[in-house]
Amino acid sequence: MRLKLLLPTEVLVEAEVSKINAEAQNGSFCLLPRHVDFVAALVPGLLSYVVENGDEVFLGLDEGALVKVGDEVLVSTRNAVQGPDLGALRDAVDSQFVESHKRERRARSAVARLESTLVRRLLEIQERR
Repeated sequence: MRLKLLLPTEVLVEAEVSKINAEAQNGSFCLLPRHVDFVAALVPGLLSYVVENGDEVFLGLDEGALVKVGDEVLVSTRNAVQGPDLGALRDAVDSQFVESHKRERRARSAVARLESTLVRRLLEIQERR
């Protein structure tokens, strides 16, 4: 299989692989060369793949999408880190990506509160006229 991992600014991985493991919203899964075409929404977690010489490579991924069509597997994500130590990658995913998503949710919530306050004030002004 040909794996291509795409970030917004670069292609991080382009490799011939014999196996891919990843984490989706409904759990972990494994792709092998003769797997049916497949689409998955990835959650922050680990993605591993086995290269032709048998070495396994680990990446920490932010949420994203994986699409397998024929022998090509495309993974698109906002952020990914590659490291030598599996434990360090898990820590990076937990600290960087999960915390980032929590901050984004808090920011979206604050914006929604501001919008609702603005609409309420505009309605109050309109009622006074």
